Amino acid sequence: MSSVALCVIEYVLVTASLIFTSSGTFIQSPTAREWKTWPPTSQTKHPPVYLFMYVVHCGLQALKKTGLHPSDPRLKDCMEELRHAVKESVNEVMMDRDLFHRCVGGNIVLLIQAFRKKFIIPEFDVFAQKINKIYDMVKTQRDGKVADYIPQLAKFSPELWGVSLCTVDGQRHSVGDTKQPFCLQSCVKPLQYAIAVHETGTERVHRYIGMEPSGLKFNMLSLDDEDKPHNPMVNAGAIVISSLIKPHSNKAEKFDYVMEFVKKMAGQEYVGFSNAMFQSEKETGDRNFAIGYYMKEKKCFPPGADMIDSLDFYFQLCSIEVTCESGSVMAATLANGGICPITGERVLSAEAVRNTLSLMHSCGMYDFSGQMAFHVGLPAKSGVSGAILLVIPNVMGVMCWSPPLDRVGNSVRGIYFCQELVSLFNFHNYDNLRHFVKKQDPRRPDGDDRNKSVFNLMFAAYSGDVSALRRFALSSMDMDLKDYDSRTALHISAAEGELHVICPSVVLLFSEGAALNHFHGQTVEQSGSKSV
Repeated sequence: MSSVALCVIEYVLVTASLIFTSSGTFIQSPTAREWKTWPPTSQTKHPPVYLFMYVVHCGLQALKKTGLHPSDPRLKDCMEELRHAVKESVNEVMMDRDLFHRCVGGNIVLLIQAFRKKFIIPEFDVFAQKINKIYDMVKTQRDGKVADYIPQLAKFSPELWGVSLCTVDGQRHSVGDTKQPFCLQSCVKPLQYAIAVHETGTERVHRYIGMEPSGLKFNMLSLDDEDKPHNPMVNAGAIVISSLIKPHSNKAEKFDYVMEFVKKMAGQEYVGFSNAMFQSEKETGDRNFAIGYYMKEKKCFPPGADMIDSLDFYFQLCSIEVTCESGSVMAATLANGGICPITGERVLSAEAVRNTLSLMHSCGMYDFSGQMAFHVGLPAKSGVSGAILLVIPNVMGVMCWSPPLDRVGNSVRGIYFCQELVSLFNFHNYDNLRHFVKKQDPRRPDGDDRNKSVFNLMFAAYSGDVSALRRFALSSMDMDLKDYDSRTALHISAAEGELHVICPSVVLLFSEGAALNHFHGQTVEQSGSKSV
């Protein structure tokens, strides 16, 4: 189906053969009554009239397989033209070259890029199926407890579980309860820090806040040796950050400013506010008030800042609502260097994004930050609402949400999902990307890894490069890989000269388990006795 759609898109640049009859006459689109009888049968009165609607149907289905959604803002003009054309089909509008060009011409570059698989995840439909399998596997986890120290949080069902992802090219996939709004809670901390750095610069922000992991619980009354909050990812640091954003504006203006910023990061998708959560936060925020007064005593706030106003603003920001779908776009904006992937708008500076991801990697997961960096190796931030915002730099952003938490305060299912994701794909910052490994790289087309491995292995065998063969063996490469003609590296080595001449290569290949008779049943001696 995607190949048909590709031909349709490329028609704009090359030929009109798909939407014209063999005689070159225009094709009429179906009426609304005819469309109800879809798909056409051999008894259909005018089968050709269905070609326009078939192209539309076929193209939209293929578009979804690439990861692009019809609701993508970049496709707005294209979708409006298609809807208008379908509406006009009631009046038996003619499908001609101009109409087709008008429908897709404004988005031709994006569409060709999608159908030619030039996005960061080329085989996106296959990748999405694997994400679904991880989701289903993690769904069986029943550990953890929904947070109840904030009454509004305790109302969420422990069965809720959703995962959404958005790549830096705007490819989208969602599975589970991804349209259910929930509050960001601590997931807002990296966002407000990024906004503060974007607005005032790194030097001013870190004049009041450190950048080291605390090794303590996120809500401890604790400061570093310089009487500053340890980092922006703990409550003390986030409260001080609240005082640095638009310090000369009133509370309403500050809140509107941050909300507009967050909406830009989310590509103007759902971002709301829960007043009930805000009131609940204030009523049960004794610990945060204690932290605020303690920092006021230690003069942690910038001159002129009001501690109570800063606390109120912090509670408001924690009560911002998103869905998994809009949250994944926010994460993708961070993964894309501050540029929203579905709008193309630069929201944050590169400096703000770099600093934010660094702190998320070292401090973002409460007391689990070290283990997260070790096992997952990616920037992430969790919240007591059950959300985990995960960033795979230059690839995609992920938002997981499941209310049951572990003893540290992280979503149980969210942690499992992140671990399973990295165990299957080579997204860990320190995964070996140079040689063939067991992990999959969805950034490469199917077979690309194997083809490169076969080429490197065969060329090393051809040239008798023992050091390269040894390096491949140590990097877990399959030394028994076969080329297009079922030859192994062992046969290539034997065919390039007398066995005693290339003995080191042959001995190494034998020791790594290379089979003897892969080349159409020939033995190594037979391969060495004549040209392969």
